[in-house]
Amino acid sequence: MAQSLKVSRNTVASAYSQLCAEGYITGKNGSGYVVLPFDVSLFKAISGEKTGETLEPGKRKSTEKDIKFDFQYDKLNMGDFPMGAWKKSLHTALSSCEAEYLSSYNDKFGEWELRKEIMQYLNFSRGVVCRPEQILLAAGMGASLSLICQLLRNECDQAAVEEPCYGNTREVLKNHGMKVVPIPLEEDGMDLNILAGSGAKLVFTTPSHQFPMGCIMGINKRLNLIKWAEENHAYIIEDDYDSELRYNSRPIPSMQSMDSNGRIIYFNTFSKAFAPGIRMSFIVLPNALMEKYTQNFSTYNCQVAWTEQKAMQLFMQEGSWNRHMRKICTVNKKKHDTLLSALHHYMKDRVIVYGNNAGLHIVLEVKNGMDEGELIKSAEQVGVRIYPVSVYWENTENYRNPMVLIGYSSLTEQEIEEGICLLQSAWF
Repeated sequence: MAQSLKVSRNTVASAYSQLCAEGYITGKNGSGYVVLPFDVSLFKAISGEKTGETLEPGKRKSTEKDIKFDFQYDKLNMGDFPMGAWKKSLHTALSSCEAEYLSSYNDKFGEWELRKEIMQYLNFSRGVVCRPEQILLAAGMGASLSLICQLLRNECDQAAVEEPCYGNTREVLKNHGMKVVPIPLEEDGMDLNILAGSGAKLVFTTPSHQFPMGCIMGINKRLNLIKWAEENHAYIIEDDYDSELRYNSRPIPSMQSMDSNGRIIYFNTFSKAFAPGIRMSFIVLPNALMEKYTQNFSTYNCQVAWTEQKAMQLFMQEGSWNRHMRKICTVNKKKHDTLLSALHHYMKDRVIVYGNNAGLHIVLEVKNGMDEGELIKSAEQVGVRIYPVSVYWENTENYRNPMVLIGYSSLTEQEIEEGICLLQSAWF
């Protein structure tokens, strides 16, 4: 292929790896690559316009002096934050003539210019097709989901979620009166056969990097899930929470890019790659739901402060966002690789890693006879904090393997190495 196209062999190898990651082909030892079967009729032409944070359960703040290394998954390293560029954007926002907007209520959906920047970024990086009018700003993932629940309160009384999934996802859904239906995971995402019999009209999924197990929903399953939504007049909430952070292949295209009938509600956040503290997320609503939101929630004001909105617009406009994304992917890839290397060096085949090559955490299955609680307690005794996985199951009786969650974004490469060495001494 490389000789035929007159390109480098690495380019061809990367292309095949990406096809594998997206579920189009699979590799067989000694036989090369084989195309996986899928129903071609599920493809639909995509043309023209589309139509239509609380603390996680089990989390504890690291205040104890005897904890040397805290492998918390949703905490970023302050040293990686682009403080100079962000300060400049904030200063420019406050110094501009538009600062008068601080004294009034503004665009109820979010600042128009920022929504344009988000639209362009999503189209380029995630394949999302939308207009600025379809984008709604909110104050984090929980606020986004809460708005969606309010919007669909008369259409959906139960919601299907991945088992396991975010704990606060289930809590928000329940707090809005919805029955939560857990759908077990297969290797490539939730079991659609069980979903089909659930009676749910709403499904919450993290297809590009399932949380917490890290699997990717393959092309077959994505198309069948969209087909299910169309046939059942249901909606899919696509949480694309850390989709940009892939380390050995390009990011997986969004499901929204495949939706031609307005059944997918897409949302993402600036928390995972930029700063959880600014509390800024964004929802892309299908046209029909955007019209409904405009009619029924016209008195709602935007939840995000104007100052941060304007600063983010300037930050993206001048290219600082793209530079930051390139940097953060490079930095976290090094940490990710250091973590895997240390696990291999110190623990070898006594552990199984889930969810590597993307995101800011891995799930680690430990084969030493300890259960989850014993693994966490023994780690703390040597000054290392790791986190439970069982809390992400709705039905905890379905959780059996001794696994723990290990985040790495807040630590340096040296701290990761030292922390894993301590874990080896505690567990083995």
